[in-house]
Amino acid sequence: MKNSPGCSSTRLPALFSAFVPSLILLSFSACGQNEPSSTLAEVTHPSTKGVAASELTSRIGTQVVDFSTSRQGLTLSGKIAYGEDKYSRISSPLQGRVVEVKAHLGDRVRTGDVLLVVDSPDIAQAYSDYVKEHSDLEYATRAYELAKDLYETKALALKDLKQAENELVKARAEFRRAKERLVSFRVPLRELNKPVDQQQITSRFEMKSPLSGTVVERTVTPGQSVTGDSDHVLFTVADLDVLQVVADVYEHDLGLVQEGEPAVVTVEAYPNVEFPAMVVAVGDVVDPSTRTIKVRAHVNNEAHKLKPEMFARLQIDVSGRGQFLSVPREAVLEVDGKQFVYVVENGTRYVRREVKISTMSGGQTRIMEGLTAGERIVTKGAVLIKGQEAQEHSGSPAHSQ
Repeated sequence: MKNSPGCSSTRLPALFSAFVPSLILLSFSACGQNEPSSTLAEVTHPSTKGVAASELTSRIGTQVVDFSTSRQGLTLSGKIAYGEDKYSRISSPLQGRVVEVKAHLGDRVRTGDVLLVVDSPDIAQAYSDYVKEHSDLEYATRAYELAKDLYETKALALKDLKQAENELVKARAEFRRAKERLVSFRVPLRELNKPVDQQQITSRFEMKSPLSGTVVERTVTPGQSVTGDSDHVLFTVADLDVLQVVADVYEHDLGLVQEGEPAVVTVEAYPNVEFPAMVVAVGDVVDPSTRTIKVRAHVNNEAHKLKPEMFARLQIDVSGRGQFLSVPREAVLEVDGKQFVYVVENGTRYVRREVKISTMSGGQTRIMEGLTAGERIVTKGAVLIKGQEAQEHSGSPAHSQ
């Protein structure tokens, strides 16, 4: 059946009016796809529209930011090192040839144990000088005593007595210098205090360990020539029962660290083991490049599981140091070295907010700046929002050109 002109005139406007809203909606949707999404710089500001919450609600978890009431631990990154007074880099004080090595890598030694024996011409020369100065001192002493007796009987002038006295003073000084040189070569004093004809001093020098510990480094072999240079290290002996952790603390956390407080050390080699430690020193100098201060803690290592140069984490309990804003660690993301979270605004938008953080233990992160108590943030699925945000950003004209 054909439509009458009247019918056509009434139906066309009706169809047109039905399609126009749909066309307008499609037009706006297409325009929205071509418009650039918020840039990284823009989405860090609360005023930005952000990502629509309705699109990801089923996969997102949120919570209100509040002060932490649970136990909190400040975690500092650091490195295992020898104790400052628990190791020694040992070099020979004189030149010579090594005739015997008595300590080997890994050996346990005690204070005073002989590490090696060196045959040194320096000792022979020094002892020769010592004997000569000893003889000169005896001669000067007898000369002074004789001059003194002659002066008392008026058989010697005063100036001659003074000259004999000066010679005695010089002889004493030279003898003391020669004796101290032998002592510097570790010649025992008990031997030097004997009469000269009873002394048993040879050109052999025994290099002894200054402390008890383990030989952790050895760079010498029998027959090798050694120098008197302190930079020529032959042995390193360290007490491995007590090591130290050298960690870095940021300026804003400095007030949380105190000397004498207990701590715990963890390393990647033993992820489920906690080594008890104690903070022994907090540095006084700020590193201008990292804005950190050195913290040192002694850690018990009787089992010798910890090794120097291992990377470690020093955890300090700071629960009693005041209230902290803390959020789950997974809520904090990072881009270009800056940390941020997604704040829920008006219940419908996720807005990126830059924050400053401090690493805590127990799966929590301390918020230093950027959030206030009572704000709601994304704690689960933040990476999904970040991914959608990146997709929208890459679909803008600026990125499609």
